[in-house]
Amino acid sequence: MFSFPKEDRLLRRADFLRLSAAARKLHTPSFLILVAPPAGDRGRIGITVSRKVGTAVIRNRIKRLVREYYRHHKGSFVSLDVNVIARRGAEKLDYRLVCLELDRAVERLADIRC
Repeated sequence: MFSFPKEDRLLRRADFLRLSAAARKLHTPSFLILVAPPAGDRGRIGITVSRKVGTAVIRNRIKRLVREYYRHHKGSFVSLDVNVIARRGAEKLDYRLVCLELDRAVERLADIRC
């Protein structure tokens, strides 16, 4: 129910490049969210956290928080490929604040369906 299987993940470089070229962008204070129609029959999510954000421990923590959000809100991403890119400042967020930011973005996402 709340799993994160491989079929739900963007894994290949080509998928990330397609998404960055053809995507609509949503900006939040700590995240940039790229959204495009799915290449296959279902939407997938990718999570990108560059080294500029912090050490490996911090980057992995941010990815865990975003994955957890995705697991609980999977229905909002059914028909979209999404890449969530963390910006500087994301390292200061706890799960509650990640949820608030991504909830606002998902609300705006409903308005710009691709």
